[in-house]
Parts: sequence; structure tokens; C-alpha cells
Amino acid sequence: MRAIAIDDEPMALEVVRSHAGKVPFLELVACFTDAFKAMEYLQHEPVELLFLDIKMPDISGLEFVTSLQKKPLVIFTTAYSEHAVTSFELDAIDYLLKPFSLPRFIKACNKAHELLQLRGASAPARDYLFLKTGYEQVKVHFEEILYLEAAGNYVTFVLEDKKLLTRMTISEATDMLPADQFIRVHRSYIVAKNRISKIERHQIVVQGNEVPVGGSYIQQLQVV
Repeated sequence: MRAIAIDDEPMALEVVRSHAGKVPFLELVACFTDAFKAMEYLQHEPVELLFLDIKMPDISGLEFVTSLQKKPLVIFTTAYSEHAVTSFELDAIDYLLKPFSLPRFIKACNKAHELLQLRGASAPARDYLFLKTGYEQVKVHFEEILYLEAAGNYVTFVLEDKKLLTRMTISEATDMLPADQFIRVHRSYIVAKNRISKIERHQIVVQGNEVPVGGSYIQQLQVV
């Protein structure tokens, strides 16, 4: 879920940036203290979600949303509660009153994510995802992926020519991948179905790589 944050206070943007870095399905692609630069950015870049302050110089967050022809989902972030009713009249997803906690931030993000998934059920499926690796966002096409290996709260995406380590759980990774292209074969492994070259009792071979198969996953693997 591609998002940007707009707030005239740099410290407030740092809070959003910090919280966003802990949400696996959220990609905060840009932050702006200048609402007009953000408006220009939106004309050229796809964005699905806005974190938007209400009281800003020159143009308010409410005026900003009203001015947009193509509106992303909006989560308002503000230190003032009096605009809550107006914000929901503009179909805002949520209204975060500063200072907001990480759990409250995640709850708002989940609401936006669920709505996007509902909308996406009838939209053309994307053939890629973005992975957070360190301070970078790396675009990975599904067809590049051989398999995934999990270790605790980290997952390694094994591609044709490299490996990418990102912070997420195996369950979160499963939710990000199309079920018709990938299958979980072990509590720590997900593989691309069309990359499987051999299926054995306790392992499979994925383009020369041996991947273990968990006992509870053997049956569903037979129908691949």
C-alpha cells in the first residue's frame, strides 16, 4: 500500500515515518512539509493512502482533499478534535489525534488496507510488490521469485539472481503473494509453483535448490 505523509511539522512526519516502518504492508514513499509539492507529486505518482495534517499554512488538510480530482484514501492526523465530523464527511478512513500511539496507527492502517483489498477484488491484479530492505524499497516482480525462507520476524526472498532480506513474518508474506502462483510447503518456506522441478516425500527442488516440505503441507502439495 503506497502512501505519502503531509504535515508542516517535521517532527510529526518523523512519527509517521517511524510508525510506518513497522507496518509490513505499508510503503511510505514520500513525506512533505509543503502541501503544494505533495499535490504536484500526486499528479505524477500512484498513491493509495494519505496521512494528512489538517491545520497547515496556506491550505488546510480539508481543503487539500477537496481540491483533488482523484482522491486516495485519507487518514487525517491532527492535534485538534473539532474537525472530526467534517473529516468523515469527506470519507476519511480514520482520524488520528496527536499524539497517537503505534497500536492506534496500525489500527487505522488496517482499516485502509482492508478497504483496498475489497476494492482490489474486482481490479486487475498487480504482478509485483515492494520490499523494504534496510532503507530502500525494492520492486520485485512475482515471476522473479523462486522461494521464500523465514527466520523469526525476517523473510528472505530468493530471486533468480539475488536474495533480499526484509522484516516480516511468513504469514504476512503469504498474504502479500497471489495464492494461484505460490504455495506454502513448510512453516518456514513458500515456493513459486511454476519453479518446482521435483517433488519428493520430504523435500522439493526449486530450480536446483532443495526446500524442505513439512508433514502437514504434503497433501496440498500433491495438487500443484
